[in-house]
Amino acid sequence: MERRLLTCFLQGWGYSTSEAASAEEALTICSTDPPDLILSDWMMPGMDGLEFCKAFRELPQENYSYFILLTAKNEKGAVARGLDTGADDFLLKPVSSHELRARISAGARILSMQRELSRKNRLISKTLKRLRQAHEEIDKDLIQARKIQESLLPELSRRFGSSRVSLLLRPCGHIGGDLVGMFSPDETIVGFYCIDVSGHGITSAMMTARLAGNLSSTYFDQNVAMIKRFESLYAMRPPADAVRILNERVTSDTEVEEYFTMLYGVADLSNGHVRIVQAGHPHPLLLRADGTVEFLGQGGVPVGLLPGLDYEDFETVMEPGDRLLFYSDGFTECHVDGGDMLGEEGLIRLVRASDEQKKTGQDFLDHLFEQLQGLLQPGQDIEDDISATLFEYKVT
Repeated sequence: MERRLLTCFLQGWGYSTSEAASAEEALTICSTDPPDLILSDWMMPGMDGLEFCKAFRELPQENYSYFILLTAKNEKGAVARGLDTGADDFLLKPVSSHELRARISAGARILSMQRELSRKNRLISKTLKRLRQAHEEIDKDLIQARKIQESLLPELSRRFGSSRVSLLLRPCGHIGGDLVGMFSPDETIVGFYCIDVSGHGITSAMMTARLAGNLSSTYFDQNVAMIKRFESLYAMRPPADAVRILNERVTSDTEVEEYFTMLYGVADLSNGHVRIVQAGHPHPLLLRADGTVEFLGQGGVPVGLLPGLDYEDFETVMEPGDRLLFYSDGFTECHVDGGDMLGEEGLIRLVRASDEQKKTGQDFLDHLFEQLQGLLQPGQDIEDDISATLFEYKVT
């Protein structure tokens, strides 16, 4: 009788209803046509309302259904047990039509919000899936770009008679904005450089690719540091002139906003004279064979900032066993454990530690990088690209 009365109320308010004489019959209906809202008595023959609620919640459902228990129980413990089982609301019998309608309206609002949330979650899930797919594609492209960037350094260490140039390039991401390199037109002279392009990521990496062509170790006719003398012979252009030409090329392209710092050195292998241009890059470090160290240079203006600049070089003379280290600010400006930057003094400590280990050439540079990593806080990553060029004059 009460079920029929509730049905009349609901249908009179415009709701579509289904009736079941028992919980078992109701489960059969719900398994094929889940309702938006269930009104169930607590006390029923066979399965009671709590058992029905628990069984209903275990049914596979795409949408949430609102469950109201009708009961004569008014104890707090009974209400708590009903909520634990999965009921959403309670109505005390005898049921008031006004209260029933108010509770159903409240349930409808909750269902509407829940389904809107589910719709938005599905939209977010689809969007995240597309973003993951796009990220995977970008990641594949960046991995390939890194391989291409690595190909710009066909060799990391090369001997020139009894002297040697070694290179280190460790981007902080897949690709980076640092570039190192070396080139030599004959056995008497060698040029080497260290470049740090402003910014990070793809744009900076594209700039390094462009610069690698302008300082090619393979195609001297494209290298701005070379002058063609005869049919197939090349000589080294004065270092300051080479950097000036680079500045003209970069500033003449109005679409390019990037600039770069640079150290470029040209060493005469017969007498140890090295001419260096410093264009905003950290000061080169001269490591004497007797253990003394000296920072060189006056700073200079980065390349690509202003058109029409003239650059000046300076000279240092190296003795057998001396080394010259070019490095990016990824070393000195790295925040080590404690929060302070490594700085120039910290770099010297890394150098001395590598010397104590008798490291030379490529092993020396790799050991510097490993030491820097060891100074980081647990879980901290290096935030900038790391690069270095090491020239060793007449080493055994």
